[in-house]
Amino acid sequence: MHYYRYENAEVSCCYKYLMFSYNIIFWLAGTAFIAIGFWAWSEKGVLSDLTQVTRLHGFDPVWGVLVVGTVTFVLGFAGCVGALRENICLLKFFSGVIGFIFFLELTAAVLAFVFQGQVREWINEFFLANVKAYREDIDLQNLIDSLQKLNHCCGAKDPNDWNLNVYFNCSQSHHSREKCGVPFSCCISDPADTVVNTQCGYDVRSTGTASQWSNTIYVKGCMMALEEWLPRNLYIVAGVFIVISLLQMVGIFLARTLIGDIEKVKFNYY
Repeated sequence: MHYYRYENAEVSCCYKYLMFSYNIIFWLAGTAFIAIGFWAWSEKGVLSDLTQVTRLHGFDPVWGVLVVGTVTFVLGFAGCVGALRENICLLKFFSGVIGFIFFLELTAAVLAFVFQGQVREWINEFFLANVKAYREDIDLQNLIDSLQKLNHCCGAKDPNDWNLNVYFNCSQSHHSREKCGVPFSCCISDPADTVVNTQCGYDVRSTGTASQWSNTIYVKGCMMALEEWLPRNLYIVAGVFIVISLLQMVGIFLARTLIGDIEKVKFNYY
């Protein structure tokens, strides 16, 4: 025999719809990221020839967009449906994954601080691997060009890193027009120029030394530029990390509070 106790126990509409509103934004954002990722792949012809994914030797930025979009979409879906349907399983999945991601972020930050030398070497190797694959993927090419232009740098350590790329190396057997050159993003641009000169880096490294190239191209490596950028923007980086952490904690709080309300209602009615 069941005894029903009516003690005004009910799921808080405030927390329920706050949880839904919190997650609908991430659900829509995840959908947009996935759509952008597949659109980028379709523009590059990857969807018609999936073997291109395995042939790329560098990092395809579209992978990053798709992974972020998929995780955001799944979490947004679990949070929205879990809140509307008062589904404890989905809400626990949401709060558990968010907590796990927060733990990974915290661990990564601590390890990066403790093992700075190893992290610096890993980033350097990662950058050099993508220098080699510069011409293999248009999105990777645009990413490297943006990085070099924004940070006024060229290569990982110096412009000679572009010798690793088959199009820019200086070997005698190489007959590319870009031989002994650098990408246009390494060039020091004239503010008065209205048209980008994509051939400005041709033959730059064929003569002279880095000190002589400094009038034409950036000679500072992007690793050094990154090491200079971080201390200058430490408060911004810390602020972004704190905001992301707060958003994650708010999501966990809303989910756990809603779970508590649902369990209380179930206990009072059974």
